[in-house]
Amino acid sequence: MNKPPIQEILKQRVLVLDGAMGTMIQRYSLDENDFRNDALKEHPHSLKGNNDLLVLTRPDIIKAIHKEYLAAGADILETNTFSGTTIAQADYKLEHLVYDINYQGAVVAREAIEEYYQVDSSRPRYVAGSMGPTNRTASISPDVNDPGYRAVTFDELAKAFKEQAKALMDGGVDLLLLETIIDTLNVKAALYAIMELFEEEGRSLPVMVSATITDASGRTLSGQTTEAFLISVAHAPLLSVGLNCALGAKELRPYMQVLGKESPFFVSAYPNAGLPNEFGLYDQTAGEMAEQVKSFLEEGLVNILGGCCGTTPEHIKAMAELAKQYTPRPLPTVEV
Repeated sequence: MNKPPIQEILKQRVLVLDGAMGTMIQRYSLDENDFRNDALKEHPHSLKGNNDLLVLTRPDIIKAIHKEYLAAGADILETNTFSGTTIAQADYKLEHLVYDINYQGAVVAREAIEEYYQVDSSRPRYVAGSMGPTNRTASISPDVNDPGYRAVTFDELAKAFKEQAKALMDGGVDLLLLETIIDTLNVKAALYAIMELFEEEGRSLPVMVSATITDASGRTLSGQTTEAFLISVAHAPLLSVGLNCALGAKELRPYMQVLGKESPFFVSAYPNAGLPNEFGLYDQTAGEMAEQVKSFLEEGLVNILGGCCGTTPEHIKAMAELAKQYTPRPLPTVEV
């Protein structure tokens, strides 16, 4: 199916992003064997919990989850590649599988959409290549006794992000999504790498960026306010800037108001299902979450709405039904 440019669709209606992949994977109660195939049978490192690997070892589960989110009303599917860099996969000694993980992650999501079109072809759906922040920060020391130490360099991050983006593009994603950004220098390395890749490839894709406000201070882990973060990435030709993770919709609202007012790009929001309880679980129901994100829509703050930790197809369905009732945030006119 030929899809219209997503920029045009975003001007017409609020698009719905899918929900939490990890939350859904937990429902399957997988064991170590599910994270292994013939090629990994003798791998010496434990692999359980490396969810990105499931696109190679249990693609049936990942595709089924994608289809559940499509049935719930998602317009954009995220690939199951959040930790798909050599930096993150080094924890499992699987750096050599990074290309395959990202390529197959894109293929599985595309196949889910193509198969779901047989059920409902009423509107286009898009695949966003998920690119997480990695498990290292470029501007923060992991050692409190050595504040000048860095566990990763800008160049190392750029190299890793470029490899990931290349594989996602080869696999056929429609967008690239840099998400859960806690350190702005990490995302700057990613943007640098992606723009370099676009130039080398002679092709480009829309790029989404989504930061994480880590606590009630209203700042990212590297210390930036929402407005400062926006200014730091506004040099890139982005499709959207948004916020996700760490907070529920109620807690995220004041920072979404900043983006809604200041962003020259489309705006996205995909909060958690409230705040975690004492066991680290999310209790907020689909109806409760929809009621809280309603203010984002009423105030005209968003163009893309979805869910992060703790959200399920039930949450996405409730938000999708709600989003139909509202018009999207208009893209500001930039004065020259």
